[in-house]
Amino acid sequence: MKNAATTMTADASKVAEGGASPAQLIDARIEQLGGWRGEMLARVRTLIKQADPEMVEEVKWRKPSNLLGVPVWEHDGIVCTGETYKDKVKLTFAHGASLDDPAGLFNSSLEGNTRRAIDLHDGESINEEAFKALVRAAVALNSSRSGKKPKSD
Repeated sequence: MKNAATTMTADASKVAEGGASPAQLIDARIEQLGGWRGEMLARVRTLIKQADPEMVEEVKWRKPSNLLGVPVWEHDGIVCTGETYKDKVKLTFAHGASLDDPAGLFNSSLEGNTRRAIDLHDGESINEEAFKALVRAAVALNSSRSGKKPKSD
């Protein structure tokens, strides 16, 4: 008899091989993860969409060992990625080093000149308003670099 992890992996493989949309692949990834990591990835995904309804979801870096790839949110370029590890959900902002972070959300990859990340662990929460402001700032930075102006509310 198959256990739940085997079944979820088989279902995820079917989605990954079936020409699914990026949103469907991310849905499958969240379902495959389950538990607190799935809940956390789903929550930050919702916050990203709330911060910028025009955000485009993509999936990159798909390979045999990770058929569902890495969720990527883009608006005039990559805003952030949502990687999952055994002990954390890591949100890496492509140009995080260029963003103001008054709430101090960035807690990982602080030594580089380009990226910054937020590592979220089991039982932790995120300052939702500060996170959405960070997403909007990343979109504004991308738009300024591309010569486009972000739409304001």
